[in-house]
Amino acid sequence: MPDTTTRALSLLNLLQAHRHWSGAELAARLSVTERTVRRDVERLRELGYRIESSPGAAGGYRLEAGSAVPPLLLTDEEAVAMAIGLRLAASQRLVTGPETTITALAKLEQVLPAPLRRRVNALAETVQPAGLNAGAAVSTEVLGELALACRDHERIRFAYTSATGQTTRRRVEPHALSPADRHWYLLCWDLDKDDWRTFRVDRLADVEHTRVLFEPRPLTSDEIEEFILVARSWVRQPVEADAVMALPLDRMQALFGQWAQGATAEDDGHTRWPVGGADFRETMYGLSWIPEGVAYTTDLAEPARSELRECVERMLRALDAAPPAPRRAESCPPL
Repeated sequence: MPDTTTRALSLLNLLQAHRHWSGAELAARLSVTERTVRRDVERLRELGYRIESSPGAAGGYRLEAGSAVPPLLLTDEEAVAMAIGLRLAASQRLVTGPETTITALAKLEQVLPAPLRRRVNALAETVQPAGLNAGAAVSTEVLGELALACRDHERIRFAYTSATGQTTRRRVEPHALSPADRHWYLLCWDLDKDDWRTFRVDRLADVEHTRVLFEPRPLTSDEIEEFILVARSWVRQPVEADAVMALPLDRMQALFGQWAQGATAEDDGHTRWPVGGADFRETMYGLSWIPEGVAYTTDLAEPARSELRECVERMLRALDAAPPAPRRAESCPPL
């Protein structure tokens, strides 16, 4: 393969991997001059790739959508991930339904080398997403736009409808996109709230790219998981209650961290905190995280209130009773 063709393909791979590159960055990556980069960009344009260029210190190149879909370059890992994702998407609640994903999957697997096809088959059998097919339908177009914004660290704007039906316009720095417990969630830094926020993707619309890049704030995978877990807990639960604890709001927020979401000041010395779960046991688990020595009251309704009381009373009786006799050592059979 000629050097110019190899270099053009390398350039295309870079343009696909990131939303925006400066000419200097591309030249450094390819070990060529910026003039050569400009010539290679023209070659790609002649092949049907729509590449936008902008002058100036903040200028550069970006791959844009065109009137037709040009060929894509995929690494082995990207091809495997895409094939597995298409298999899962065919059975999930995506707006376009399974037909589109099945035809796309057929085209991709048709050209996969045999070793990669075996990897796809092995991994797809072990990946079992729990509960997603019972969740709200999500637009594949919106998911794609959010994924690009997360990848490229680009600020976006969108319309968001809350659980109460109120629609607001949000300006955010998207960080992570994650499926969890029947829904998709977007974790981002809310520029207006000056804090982290998690949004249900099925309640999100009119995504607008600002082309303003940002430096991602540090966040570990464990912290991301905790944010998503907190967001999942905001889905309406069969058993819900409020706990009013003898803690000022700021002190409660310092102790509870992200789990303090939804807490409000009852007065200067008390905080109201919503808690809930699938049954009284999960609600009891939430209440158990109220710090030791902090008095609280709860409006947990019947029948969960009586069920929780009966469970706690049995636990207290078990703790007050004499412990059971130690387990007897099993005798060894004679040789």
